[in-house]
Amino acid sequence: MFHKEHSTHFISLITDKEFYRNLKPFLNCIDHTVSKESYEVMRNEDYDMLVTSPVPNNLEKYYASEDYISHTDSKTSLFDKTYQFVKNYTLKKKLKLINSFNTEEKSILDIGAGTGDFLKVCEKGGWRINGVEPSEKARDFAKNKNINLVEDISKIDNKQFDVITLWHVLEHIPNLTEYVQQLKSLLKPNGFLIIAVPNYKSFDSKHYKEFWAAYDVPRHLWHFSKTAISKIFSFVEIKVEKTLPMKFDSFYVSLLSEKYKTKKSRPIHAFLTGLKSNMKAKRSGEYSSLIYILKSK
Repeated sequence: MFHKEHSTHFISLITDKEFYRNLKPFLNCIDHTVSKESYEVMRNEDYDMLVTSPVPNNLEKYYASEDYISHTDSKTSLFDKTYQFVKNYTLKKKLKLINSFNTEEKSILDIGAGTGDFLKVCEKGGWRINGVEPSEKARDFAKNKNINLVEDISKIDNKQFDVITLWHVLEHIPNLTEYVQQLKSLLKPNGFLIIAVPNYKSFDSKHYKEFWAAYDVPRHLWHFSKTAISKIFSFVEIKVEKTLPMKFDSFYVSLLSEKYKTKKSRPIHAFLTGLKSNMKAKRSGEYSSLIYILKSK
């Protein structure tokens, strides 16, 4: 996870040996989407954070599935149509969120931009847009919408942004320490970083256990809690200002989890579980997915 060549400031607080010495078995999960392989999910108690092990060398092949819906604009099945409907609703909510920030130039970098829909909405809202997306297929979809995305964050040179967004991206990043440092360098002083990730402390996670779809091994390398996000970004002087719920995620994740657990599509059971998860989270704050709003010093 954490490599010796990274900044001494970060490494002085956490090292490879320290982090891995504290890992303990948590769950054994199966890749239901592509390979059907089994992976260990390990827990570091100090960070309240989970790690997928092992990480495949050829990780990119585990994204080669038509089921990986964020890389397509598919509207063929009822599930696809529902996903796209919810996506369009949430795009408006995301734009409203970033418009609430007091920024200098309304410049935004969206990492893991998918097929470019969020950036298109931002552009129409008067934002200066940049985006990163590793999937060539998704970049092609975006290009057809006149949204030009680069393949990797390293191709963003000599720029800083008022806002950087990662919507369900951070859990996929192999070199987490290095990436956190890069995010810091790309963010303006007093800039905002928005990170949305699954929350393994949620009720639906505890209900479905190893069948919880948001573990999504091995594509999800890390599984975060509020404690983990706060600690990791505090090392580069980026502070969590607020957390917000992603209430639709409990229903979407529960629908997939039911299929993994029972081999059947059980929408009513999934809806009830998602509803219960959101109701419990009203008190605990532990929604199925959380949006973290962070600010750079």
